[in-house]
Amino acid sequence: MHVSRPGLIVVDVAANDEETALAFQQAVAARWATAVADRITREPGQPGVRLRCYVDLRQALDAQTPETQ
Repeated sequence: MHVSRPGLIVVDVAANDEETALAFQQAVAARWATAVADRITREPGQPGVRLRCYVDLRQALDAQTPETQ
């Protein structure tokens, strides 16, 4: 998918299972401002799951998360 502004990306994730896809999305969301996927899709007859999230690389989050403060 083409995003017209620099620093905005669309990430399509293909994973073996929902836990892996959501863990990847969570890792990205911990680093940058992310519009997380509200659902995971499965294609009939195809292995694995897919999700799409939108990331704004211009907005880096603070390096310290609440768990590390």
